[in-house]
Amino acid sequence: MAMFANSFENLNDLFVFELKDLYDAEHQITEALPKMKEAATNPQLKLAFESHLRETQNHVRRLEQVFSQIGCQPERETCAAMKGLISEGQGMINAKGNNTVRDAGLISAAQRVEHYEMASYGTVRTLAQQLGFMDVARTLQQTLDEEGNADKKLTSIAQSSVNVTSPQGEPMNA
Repeated sequence: MAMFANSFENLNDLFVFELKDLYDAEHQITEALPKMKEAATNPQLKLAFESHLRETQNHVRRLEQVFSQIGCQPERETCAAMKGLISEGQGMINAKGNNTVRDAGLISAAQRVEHYEMASYGTVRTLAQQLGFMDVARTLQQTLDEEGNADKKLTSIAQSSVNVTSPQGEPMNA
């Protein structure tokens, strides 16, 4: 919602705003991932969350590098979308019931975050290209690739172990 209070006179203004939004989103994720790791029961999922935490910390550093390359101080603009996604993830962390089903829910929540990040990094990468910041675009593409790989890893864990071992229940009539 804060986006509409800003004034965007050119693509650079939008680019900087989007970077600040992503910077906040990455910080929120670094706070959420340890909680998701703690809540997970599947060893592969725990490792995936731990690994992605290290990657996310690197994403924060990369964004700081990008800010430096474009001559701006790193600043956070509250990412309301990530707040909502993190809140949904917190719901899975707090959920009761079968642990493997909850792990499936944690994967679902984490993949929503990954998809948001992929959309956001794709946007800022394209804006960087349009603005002629080719080194910045390559840096952002590197993070975009890592987010895609994290999403694929979560899918693999879901398909190879978590969803397979979760109780199926009875299908509902539509």
